[in-house]
Amino acid sequence: MRTFGSLLVRGLVVGLFAGLLAGTFAYAVGESRVDAAIAIEESGGHAHTHAHEEDHHEDPLVSRDGQRAGLFLATSLYGVALGGLFAVAFTLLRRKLRTGNDAYAALGLAAAGFVGIVLVPFLKYPPNPPAVGDPDTITRRTVTYLLTLVIGLLAVWAGVALSRWAARYGEVARLAGGVAGLVVTVVAAYLILPRINEVPETFPATLLWQFRFASLGTQATLWLLLGFGYAVAVDRRPIRSKVAAA
Repeated sequence: MRTFGSLLVRGLVVGLFAGLLAGTFAYAVGESRVDAAIAIEESGGHAHTHAHEEDHHEDPLVSRDGQRAGLFLATSLYGVALGGLFAVAFTLLRRKLRTGNDAYAALGLAAAGFVGIVLVPFLKYPPNPPAVGDPDTITRRTVTYLLTLVIGLLAVWAGVALSRWAARYGEVARLAGGVAGLVVTVVAAYLILPRINEVPETFPATLLWQFRFASLGTQATLWLLLGFGYAVAVDRRPIRSKVAAA
């Protein structure tokens, strides 16, 4: 039986590598979109939403070269922190996941985390490039984003709970119950939460969605690698059995 310390170390190591590779994805796919958005802002190519125009001319605290270098540090630290939290969640929820295989449990937990923590907030409040957004509303946007994150986790819990309740009526009912619990919770929350759209009409739509999908791809890469990496790390089968199964 593995100790919590062993599971935690596995989570930290897997999170580190997942964060590094997610940072590589973000650098390769997203950085060019960030540069393009900043170029539009600096050229005054669209109507800026901030009322204080003098902020337009302030030099950034960190240069773009510094930001690029710090990208890998940021994603690595985020990956380590997420890997540690993932290991804690795995330890606490392992027996409640109702699967006899630790690898499947890790994959299921990663899928649930991605849906609740990433996908649900993304669909309601997708991220915007640096050139978009009013600094005066950052507190409001942060609060609503954190609220959607909590709602996403609640929606996953509702889906799991309803799925288990409906399991007595068969596999189809179990699947339908899980989807219904998730979707109904999310739709109800979306209808209540305020709509926030600070994207100027003149901002290129193609660049906007390229940036958003790059951001989503970075998160998907992180959670995918975290799930599969941790699944391999906690798989109890002997090496020979794994090779034979492959």
